[in-house]
Formats: sequence, C-alpha cells, structure tokens
Amino acid sequence: MTGRFFQVIRRDVMLAFRQGSAVTLSLSFFVIVIVLFPLGVGPELSILARIGPGVLWVAALLACLLTLDRLFQADFEDGALDLLMIGPLPVELLVLAKVFAHWLTSILPLIIVAPVLALSLNIHAEGILALTSALLIGTPTLSLIGAVGAALTVGMRRGGVLLSLLVLPLYIPVLIFGVAAVDAAIAQLSVAPHLLLLGGISLGALVLGPVAAAAGLRLSLS
Repeated sequence: MTGRFFQVIRRDVMLAFRQGSAVTLSLSFFVIVIVLFPLGVGPELSILARIGPGVLWVAALLACLLTLDRLFQADFEDGALDLLMIGPLPVELLVLAKVFAHWLTSILPLIIVAPVLALSLNIHAEGILALTSALLIGTPTLSLIGAVGAALTVGMRRGGVLLSLLVLPLYIPVLIFGVAAVDAAIAQLSVAPHLLLLGGISLGALVLGPVAAAAGLRLSLS
C-alpha cells in the first residue's frame, strides 16, 4: 500500500516536471505579481514593508488556484482517473498522494523563492523567517482544501471559475493567520500562537480534506 502511494506521488511529480506547465505557471505568476507590485504602489519602503506580508500571501493563494483545476482534470480527460480509482489504493490515499504531489510541484517552489521576493518588499529578517515558517505550515491547507473543490468540479466546463468561488472563502483563515504571524514577528511579538493555529488548520484539513475530496470524486464520476 505504501509503495503504491509513493508511486502515485512519483508519477504526478514526474508528469508535472515533464510538462512544465504547472511548475512554471504558478511560479511565474507569483514572481511577476510580487515584482510588479512596488511599481504600482510606489517605492516608499515603509509602505511596502507594511503591506508586503499580505501581498505575498495573496499572491501565493492566487498562484495556487492557477493549478488546482488540473489536479484531477488531466487524469480525467485521458481516462487514468477511473483506473486509479478502481485500483488497490483507497481513493482517500489516492487523493492525499495527488495533493502531496501538487504541493511539491506548485507550492514548494513559491516557498523557496518567497524570502528573496520578500527582500524586494523591504520585509525585515524576522518577518522573512516567520513568513517562510507560516508558508511551510499553512500552505498544505491550500492544496487539501483545493482538492475538495477540484474533485467537485472535475469534468465540468469552465470548472476553474466555480473552483475559485468554492475554495477562496475557505482560504481566508489561512490568509489571516499567515499574515498575522509575519506582522507579529516584525513587531517583536511571539509568532507561536499564529503558527499553532495554522498547524491546527492544516491538521484538520489533512484529516477531512482527503475524505471530502474522495466523496466528491465518487459523486462527480458516478
């Protein structure tokens, strides 16, 4: 069972890097938004430092949304999703494997480049450390919640629009606590409460997300 779980992860990661679209699309969007933002609001460093954490988190949320609709859609179109669902791996574990592969290919690159982009927004070193920690802890929730929306909209025409409407309101707690963690670090306050809340949200999504997404897949494909 464990071997099949990691085989699905390896397959999705290899397909993502072979095609290149998922990785480059989210990363390019993230970088372009952050680089262009100072040009829109002006070069005032104090303003950039104040709004920088929110800009980074919102850009990460939107970059994640760009690739969510392909989480199951590509396999649905070529028939591989039906074969995977009737295979020996439980659907919940199948969803979890695909979510983990999505996080590795679409979100982890954003976390890696986020500290460099934070410097362009004049975020202090303490804030950059808190930002990286918050992204590592909170972003799995984005993929897990997004998987539920992707499962419910798989096979729909223009399902990406409906997917955004479904999952964006559920991303709000992650956005609030993620930005609050960075603001607390910059203000020399404890970031532990915000990181613990993000961790609790991620654990809750880890428990409920695969189950809900598996139910959504069965409903969409029935």
